[in-house]
Amino acid sequence: MPDLLTHVLVGYSIGTLLSVRYEQVRPAQVTLVMVGALSPDFMKITPAIPTGPLEVVTGDPISWAPLHTLGGSVLVVLLGSLLVAPDYRRQAIVLTAIGAASHHVLDVALLTATGEAYAVFFPINTYRPPSPDLYLSTDRWPAAVAGVLAAVSWAACRYDLTEPLPISD
Repeated sequence: MPDLLTHVLVGYSIGTLLSVRYEQVRPAQVTLVMVGALSPDFMKITPAIPTGPLEVVTGDPISWAPLHTLGGSVLVVLLGSLLVAPDYRRQAIVLTAIGAASHHVLDVALLTATGEAYAVFFPINTYRPPSPDLYLSTDRWPAAVAGVLAAVSWAACRYDLTEPLPISD
């Protein structure tokens, strides 16, 4: 599962750097970016919630795969925003959308046999952008790089590395 860990660490890094820049972004909001970074992978819910009983109720075939597209991310972000208080919904939508966007950016860079990424813009269009073929989802080095990035962003937030260091005479 290095792919999931990579998405969480990148979401943490983005959220932490946003918290350095914007004072209204606190640790709870950093968590929203992390959840957003995982949201396209909610399609992997199939083992926990099989589609068979749902197909019997609806009478139509059901697939969780569209959750891993732009349309699915918008749906998850909007439905997820209903879980927070109305005063915080706009912020929750923006932060989870940032996390979901980071997930899609990372997944478009995956190595594929066809040289094309998945149809990330579905249902708007079915265009499959060319993939830069940087890594496999099973590679561990992206998680290591994301871990270093997360540690640096944590240190920047924890030790306030945004302030200039005092120069002693």
